[in-house]
Amino acid sequence: MFPRSKERENQRITSLTLLGFLILTWVSSIESRFVVEKNSLRVTSPDDVKGTYDSAIGNFGIPQYGGSMAGTVIYPKDNKKGCKDFSDFSISFKKKPGQLPTFVLLDRGDCFFALKVWNAQQAGAAAVLVADDVDEALITMDTPEEDSVSAKYIENITIPSALIERSFGDTLKKAFKKGDMVNVNLDWREAVPHPDDRVEYELWTTSNDECGVKCQMLMGFMKDFKGAAQILEKGGYTQFTPHYITWYCPQAFTISKQCKSQCINHGRYCAPDPEQDFSRGYEGKDVVVENLRQLCVYKVANETRKPWIWWDYVTDFQIRCPMKDQKYNKDCAEGVIKSLGIDLKKIEKCMGDPEADSDNPVLKEEQEAQIGKGARGDVTILPTLVVNNHQYRGKLEKGAVLKAICSGFEETTEPAVCLSDEVETNECLDNNGGCWQDKASNVTACKDTFRGRVCECPLINGVQFQGDGYSLCKPNGPGKCKINNGGCWHESRHGQTFTACVDHEDTCKCPAGFKGDGVNSCEDIDECKEKTACQCSDCSCKNTWGSYDCSCSGDLLYMKDHDTCISKSAAQAKSTWAAVWLSLIGLAMIASGGYLFYKYRIRQYMDSEIRAIMAQYMPLDSQTEIVNHSDDRA
Repeated sequence: MFPRSKERENQRITSLTLLGFLILTWVSSIESRFVVEKNSLRVTSPDDVKGTYDSAIGNFGIPQYGGSMAGTVIYPKDNKKGCKDFSDFSISFKKKPGQLPTFVLLDRGDCFFALKVWNAQQAGAAAVLVADDVDEALITMDTPEEDSVSAKYIENITIPSALIERSFGDTLKKAFKKGDMVNVNLDWREAVPHPDDRVEYELWTTSNDECGVKCQMLMGFMKDFKGAAQILEKGGYTQFTPHYITWYCPQAFTISKQCKSQCINHGRYCAPDPEQDFSRGYEGKDVVVENLRQLCVYKVANETRKPWIWWDYVTDFQIRCPMKDQKYNKDCAEGVIKSLGIDLKKIEKCMGDPEADSDNPVLKEEQEAQIGKGARGDVTILPTLVVNNHQYRGKLEKGAVLKAICSGFEETTEPAVCLSDEVETNECLDNNGGCWQDKASNVTACKDTFRGRVCECPLINGVQFQGDGYSLCKPNGPGKCKINNGGCWHESRHGQTFTACVDHEDTCKCPAGFKGDGVNSCEDIDECKEKTACQCSDCSCKNTWGSYDCSCSGDLLYMKDHDTCISKSAAQAKSTWAAVWLSLIGLAMIASGGYLFYKYRIRQYMDSEIRAIMAQYMPLDSQTEIVNHSDDRA
């Protein structure tokens, strides 16, 4: 027996070994044939190097699909492999006014392709050519396994790059030694063919949102590209098809714990464990089932001639049902399906039984589609975009992908979305875009943008609604009760209206005389039955809606403030004495007012008399001094 920790480690190694074996089984089963996508590189000078050469488009950065770029090639004296920052060598490739853009030639080796391109971009390069260091057929420069360091620069590479053969690289270096200026033209206009007036493209994706940087990039792209994709599809300009990669478990391992956790249909369709840890979190088969559900959403939506709804489902599922919140499950998925008005029974019928020991027609078709046909190679990289049967190479970013798709149209036949992003999708007009809506107050969380519709709680008359935007939005803060009573209970009867909304409260509270949750209902409290009203011995209680009435027997009157009954004579006596006291108080106030008025008038009269007497004996400040002429001489 191993110690417990040693046994656990041994199980982990066995699991990972089997996982690697499954991947190799899938790769070998489809006889992988990777096709390198190329663009044309034409040298225009010097004369002895003139001609057209092949170059392999890098799988990062932004190739200029549908266009071309001219530039001057520079081979740096230092940092020839581009693995270090060029500023350390005081080297800059920034273009001067009137000068052609700079294409930097670098040697392969010592560091990742993407790092070479990033360092050259930082120094001002407009494009990068990497010369192979061995004699071999061209390969595709791909991104490295993502980590926190590489992820920061990979997603920010915006210039195109290409790998050239070793012999061509040596030819260019000889030209530099002779002092020749090397000018080249990179051309991507034929990188995507355009056989007809409709572009067909497909995206190989996954519903797994916990596979690191690549998954984050994929999820971000799908949200950003959704609007443009739906416009192209609704206009009939494109035909889009989503795909999902699966592999099978070898027959000898179908009953193993690892295959059972990663596969459905008895090992026929598998996906990697999201955390690559079989002892925690979600399992690979959870991913396969959700991938199958997303395929069926597309198929059912396509049958109703609305295939673009797939984009709404996958983006909403990412937002509402993430793995990190433990919501990646059937219930959450079906909630999204219902909100979009998709027939759930058709989805379930399409998915079939994941436990059945038989082929699933939908997933079997996907496995066959993974094998390349014609000019398209096998799909071995996830995610992969294929445009007009040619695999896209470059950054998975809205602008770059849209340019690649639009380059599939013949010139002057591009739809408007290819020329401008200032468009609206009008998705809120159909089923309110699957977002929250209050029909009573005509308030909705659906907003149309050029990226597609988004479900965000609105701001109405200065009142901000809060919620997830899909199933709930509630007004919050001052003034919220003016908008549909703040989403709280309210009711009117017999000319009286009660509400559970309180402006300065975050929750709904039933008013006095009612009990309940304050949101859906507030029930009238029977104060008489609960013995909380009319406790005096001589009074009787009658319940009313939201309150109560008490009455006394005989000629007694009920005093609500004291919850007691008193005789009418006593009440009348009290009323008489109250009237007397009120009269006396009134007379006292009148007398006091008269006395104050009398003193005010006397004071005014005395002041005026005193001023008149004093004016006879001395000039006042307001009078002009009289001039004395007795001393004047003629």
